[in-house]
Amino acid sequence: MKTMLRTLSLLLAVLASAAHAQGRDIRLATTTSTENSGLLKVILPLFEAKYGGKVRVISVGTGAALKLGENGDADVVLVHARPLEDKFIAAGFGSLRKDVMYNDFIIVGPQRDPAGVRGAKDAIAAMKKISASGARFISRGDESGTHQMEKDYWRGAGITPRGTWYLSTGQGMGQVLTMAAQLEGYALTDRATYAAYKDKTGLDTLVEGDPRMFNPYGVIVVNPQRHPHINHAGALALADWLTSAEGQQAIVAFTINGVQMFFPGAK
Repeated sequence: MKTMLRTLSLLLAVLASAAHAQGRDIRLATTTSTENSGLLKVILPLFEAKYGGKVRVISVGTGAALKLGENGDADVVLVHARPLEDKFIAAGFGSLRKDVMYNDFIIVGPQRDPAGVRGAKDAIAAMKKISASGARFISRGDESGTHQMEKDYWRGAGITPRGTWYLSTGQGMGQVLTMAAQLEGYALTDRATYAAYKDKTGLDTLVEGDPRMFNPYGVIVVNPQRHPHINHAGALALADWLTSAEGQQAIVAFTINGVQMFFPGAK
């Protein structure tokens, strides 16, 4: 009888915990690309309908999103800079990481293409040509996943970008694309945000197809042992849904002008 009572008490505690978690807001810190592209506005309502609560999106660069998780100001993060993600996990700030999806980076610029990089398949060679031409390059400059990739390309090119031609903005992807259009400059961008802003900016896709432009996204649940106050159950529920068959299909179904923007990456 005592064993049965203990089992019943444990079951009731688990159910109470799940009921408490259900309906609580989930704080999702994520990259500007998932927000600017419109992806989250489409897929999160599907999750919220099942979960019974709201996902509160904090849209910042990857570096800032991970910092929010580190400080316990987010329950879960969705980002795209694997080296930074691995450091976050190794430091004990995340309890779980899962692959979610991927797309790619592209280099965009003005139609007249003053640096002559149109059609290039080598991102580093294109960056060298842009630098040598003195044409404007508009950088995120915000330690985001896109900025991390840009810095990798400059290192690969053996170039430390500086001077009047290089503008470090500290802005999100949408703002950078808008500035690139206004200044007739080049920018590195994820394909989805570019697609969402293409008609507004008139920028052309100039460099694509380099394997180094692969852009994977991962979801990380913040470690409740570091921050006991977080909505850990909600964070797990969102991570599980994003990587479930239903979540992956929702990602596949998201299109801009009929073109798929993200591809399923869950394993």
